[in-house]
Amino acid sequence: MILDEWIVMAIAHPIHQEIQSDGRIRRWARIAEADDRYLRVVLLADGETVHNAFFDRRFREPSP
Repeated sequence: MILDEWIVMAIAHPIHQEIQSDGRIRRWARIAEADDRYLRVVLLADGETVHNAFFDRRFREPSP
């Protein structure tokens, strides 16, 4: 289960962000309460509307 507060946190404080070719915005956050899994939140191009959110097993945190 994905909590709303985790989605809000990923939007406000992402560890990584990418802009898709269609303008959608991908943001990731590590969720400690979910065994340190990475939550990907995809926003529409307006930067506010959540398109979807899921735990991304393939994401690797970028090197600094």
